[in-house]
Amino acid sequence: MALGDSYSSGTGAGAYEPGECRRSANAYPRLWAGKRTVASFRFVACSGARTTGVLNGQLGALGAATTLVTVTAGGNDAGFGEVMQACVLRTADRCKRAVAKAEDYMTTTLPDRLDALYRAIRGKAPRARVVVLGYPRLYTSAAGCPGLSKPKRTALNRGADSLVTTIAAAASRAGFAFSDVRDEFAGHELCSGDGWLRSVGYPLGDSYHPTARGHRLGYLPAMTGFAGSADSR
Repeated sequence: MALGDSYSSGTGAGAYEPGECRRSANAYPRLWAGKRTVASFRFVACSGARTTGVLNGQLGALGAATTLVTVTAGGNDAGFGEVMQACVLRTADRCKRAVAKAEDYMTTTLPDRLDALYRAIRGKAPRARVVVLGYPRLYTSAAGCPGLSKPKRTALNRGADSLVTTIAAAASRAGFAFSDVRDEFAGHELCSGDGWLRSVGYPLGDSYHPTARGHRLGYLPAMTGFAGSADSR
């Protein structure tokens, strides 16, 4: 069962199925299931989903027979889109303030929302192995990134690190496996020369999401390493 937001649905990876959730044939959950013989596979992750959206709209896919669950959630709650807009279109000071506001949310509000979501997942799928995946840093810290100054990139990466820290702690409290994808994406951020993430472009909704290569070479290995005995049947 693949739950979560756009980083699980495959926004940015192309080859979308019909509908508004932007579920991609290149998304890591589909790639994982396509390499195995599984009794069943449900893909309900949806672009734009917040923790409450996953909680209220996606958990019907779970059941007592579920053996493996993957999920990404929290980025939309923390205002990822608003932060990116401030950092791309506004000054470095506005960018830093937007990141700081998001970090405050990550500290004060997001932990409870994640705890509620993870409790509900466990309640719906009591015997499943649950793998929570994080988010990559967006930008390389090296010099030479057209359109975005180093102070802005530093602030964005700090915000990404704070988000990962919050999600990892919540996964630990729930007893879930946590896979940090930052190591897989290291050296493949935007402006790295071999980026696995989409920069600003059309359609705008694909911007700052993993490409098909990012799912195949980044998220898929990160998930597979934590799938455990529920890998296949």
